[in-house]
Amino acid sequence: MALKVFDLQCENQHVFEGWFKSQDNYEQQLEQKLLSCPVCHSVVVHKKLSAPRLNLRHLKDSPSKPASAAAMSSAAGGAPSAATDVAAMQAEVMRQVRTLLSQADNVGENFAEEARKMHNGEIEERSIRGSATAEECVELVEEGIAVVPIPDYLDDDRLQ
Repeated sequence: MALKVFDLQCENQHVFEGWFKSQDNYEQQLEQKLLSCPVCHSVVVHKKLSAPRLNLRHLKDSPSKPASAAAMSSAAGGAPSAATDVAAMQAEVMRQVRTLLSQADNVGENFAEEARKMHNGEIEERSIRGSATAEECVELVEEGIAVVPIPDYLDDDRLQ
C-alpha cells in the first residue's frame, strides 16, 4: 500500500510527520479533528510544503552511477551532510517504532476497552496496540487517554 507522507505543523510551530492513505484521508482526519500535534496536542494543524520522495533505488545498483555527495564529503574528510544525518535519524526512529510495536500486546478490537481499563487503574498498565474506530479514538482523547494512530503497514504481520 502506498502512503502519503506529509510534513505537518501545529499552531505552535511544532513540525511533525503524518502518514495517510490519500489526500482525502488527510482531509477527513483534519476535518474530524483526529490530527493533533504530538508535542502540545493542538488540533490546529496544517500541511507544510515538502519535496516529494523519489524512488531512485534503481540508481543504487547501477555500476555507472556517480558517488553521492555524502560519500564524496566523507572521503574528502568532511562531515556527512545534514540530509544524511536526517535520513539516519529517521531510520533509527522507524526501527524504534517497529520494536515498540512488536513488543506491545495486540488487543485487537478491544483496544478502547483495554485503554480505559488501564487509565482507570482496573488493570496493570502495559503497551498495547489494536484497532479502534475514529469515534472511539475521539472519545478516548476526550477522556484524557493518550492514543497514537499507527499506519496499517506497521502491523506485526508486515514488519520486516
